Amino acid sequence: MLVALVLACHAAGALGALVTDAAWYRELTRPSWAPPGWVFGPVWLTLYTMMGVAAWRVWRTPSGPARSRALGWFAAQLALNAAWTPVFFGLRSLGGGLVVIGLLVVAIAGTIRAFRVVAPRAAWLLAPYLAWVLFATALNGALWWLAR
Repeated sequence: MLVALVLACHAAGALGALVTDAAWYRELTRPSWAPPGWVFGPVWLTLYTMMGVAAWRVWRTPSGPARSRALGWFAAQLALNAAWTPVFFGLRSLGGGLVVIGLLVVAIAGTIRAFRVVAPRAAWLLAPYLAWVLFATALNGALWWLAR
C-alpha cells in the first residue's frame, strides 16, 4: 500500500507533465523571486513522496470515521493538485490556476487538520507541501498580476 500511495501521488504530478508547456512559462513576465525551472522537478519529487508516505501512515491506523474523513480530504487535495497543471498550463489560464491553487491550499490545510487527529506525524509530513503550495500560490498570483 505504501508503494501504491506514493505512486498515486507521483501519477497526479505526472499527468500534468503531459500538458506542461515550459516554453510558454518561460515567455511569461515573472517576478524576480521566481525560482529557476529546474527547481520544480526535485521539489515535487520529494513532496509527492512525502505525501504518499503521509497517506500511508493514515491508512495504517484503525478504520473509522476519522480515518475515512482524513483520506477523503487527502483524495480531494490530490485531485485539486492534479487539476492545477491542466488549468494553468493546458488552458494557459493564470486566473483559473489561481482559483484552483487557492482551493488546493484550503484542501491541504483540511487534510493536515484531519491527519493530525489520526496520525500526527503524517500531518507533519504535509507541512513542507503546504509551505511550497503557499509559495506557488504567491507565484501564481504574481504571474497573474504581471500579465494583466
